[in-house]
Amino acid sequence: MSRPPLAERLRPTSLDELTGQQHLTGQGSILRKAIEQGKVPSMILWGPPGVGKTTIANIIANTLKVPFYTLSAISSGVKEVREVIDLAKKQSNVILFIDEIHRFNKGQQDALLGAVEKGIITLIGATTENPSFEVNSALLSRSQVYILKALNKDDLITLLHHAIEKDEVLKSKNITVKETEALINISGGDARKLLNLFELVTDTLGMNAVVTDDAVMEIAQQRIALYDKKGEQHYDVISAFIKSIRGSDPNAAVYWLARMIEGGEDVKFIARRMLILASEDIGNANPNALLLANATFDAVNKIGYPESQLILSQCAIYLASSAKSNSATVAIGTAMSAVKQHGDLSVPFHIRNAPTKLMKQEGYGKGYQYSHNYENNFSLQEYLPDEIKDTAFYSPGKNAREEEMRKLLKSLWGKKYNY
Repeated sequence: MSRPPLAERLRPTSLDELTGQQHLTGQGSILRKAIEQGKVPSMILWGPPGVGKTTIANIIANTLKVPFYTLSAISSGVKEVREVIDLAKKQSNVILFIDEIHRFNKGQQDALLGAVEKGIITLIGATTENPSFEVNSALLSRSQVYILKALNKDDLITLLHHAIEKDEVLKSKNITVKETEALINISGGDARKLLNLFELVTDTLGMNAVVTDDAVMEIAQQRIALYDKKGEQHYDVISAFIKSIRGSDPNAAVYWLARMIEGGEDVKFIARRMLILASEDIGNANPNALLLANATFDAVNKIGYPESQLILSQCAIYLASSAKSNSATVAIGTAMSAVKQHGDLSVPFHIRNAPTKLMKQEGYGKGYQYSHNYENNFSLQEYLPDEIKDTAFYSPGKNAREEEMRKLLKSLWGKKYNY
């Protein structure tokens, strides 16, 4: 009979045995108080893999001594959820733990609502995805969200020593740990990954094993980049990438780009974000940026990896090195706010369309000045509704290209928009 993995053999059964997450489970913490008082709310445990989500759910059930049911969103559906709810109606204080709850669709999540709201079950959902995006708002409003953090270096080293001292299999091998950097780097704050890798290394090295970085790297074969294209890292790394380009740092931009490429990020996702940035953060300071970003999006769709990394790099460096302006972004944002504030203001009669005789009789189009009939193809007339006339939504930036635009607009509109 095969033995359980090391991570499973060492799974904590009480809060005092849990490594990390002191902000939630340490003395005086909010979740610990709820468990000690026996008043645990429905909750979503959000955090990266291997940080204790399943363990905390098990500890809650063990501590409270209540019926505990587990479902995996990968293999379960509405049928299984309803079966548990039917069983819970015959019991009391039932906890239902759903791993990877973000994989439940809307219908599956909706099946939980009534039972959670009526207190038939206490739901504990675990997710690596941001619940704001992946969990129905109705279910989210009935649950507390607790954020779990990746384990730090000290936590992981403590866990290693605990494994060597407490696990009967490891104790029999006379293990010496000389270096831990490779173990820590590869695990990426994931306790399960750390323990399972450590077990693989010690099993490979055999009795009297001496654990070094070189030995770990050789056995692991390659260092695994800390990037989960479906989890929190997906959002954090793309955020760092975009902010680096916006901040005109091409070096940081290509580093975060490399992180995404190494992690297998969707090439279209990266190109799409650069296309948005080209308009949002560069705009008319350099209109060519939008053209290059659009060409990049088309090119990488045709080519794919690995060659696309060259095109993505070229575009990222160009965008990071370009002049920046968010004037178009600010303009449409300000205009949208005005629309929400003032509602559907009437179009001034002189710029309304007048395709019929009746419309012309009603004054549609009356007094409109056709710009091309005037000097420099410009006529000083009002185009905004009376309620917001003379409102400046667009304010040119301070770079050279938009300074030229400012001069042109000033010559046309004078002091009207304070250009």
